[in-house]
Amino acid sequence: MKIVLAIDGSDFSKVAINELKKMTLSSNSEIHIINVYEVPKTTSLGLHTMGGKIGNYIEEIKSNAQKLGNKIVSEASDKIKAENKALTITTSVVSGLPKSIINEKAEDWGADLIVVGSQGLGAFSRLVLGSVSQYLTTNAKCSVLIARDRNKK
Repeated sequence: MKIVLAIDGSDFSKVAINELKKMTLSSNSEIHIINVYEVPKTTSLGLHTMGGKIGNYIEEIKSNAQKLGNKIVSEASDKIKAENKALTITTSVVSGLPKSIINEKAEDWGADLIVVGSQGLGAFSRLVLGSVSQYLTTNAKCSVLIARDRNKK
């Protein structure tokens, strides 16, 4: 089984990690842990070409997001490996629109399952902001597991 675990370091992601750890997986199962971060859109303002302080600021944002993403996927990998050392686990940290990148990764990799945490947004927020989990359940070509914390309302 090939599983994409999409996490962002939130409490919702921790629930997704814990749900995956509980699953009984065969030793030939593969897990790809992905963290997708968004960089502020600057192209419409031309700020990315200005260099100087603004250009340095954007590069610093990217660098920090990459470092944090690496830490998030590494810690998740360690937790899952502690439960089942036979699993093959790979990781990636990429920039882009999370719902699109996660879906593309799952499709390109031939995933059987995508595991994500629930964002817990209300209907209005989902309508305005969109929801990664909602997008994936509608558009993914494989099954999607949305992990929820039973103790939160």
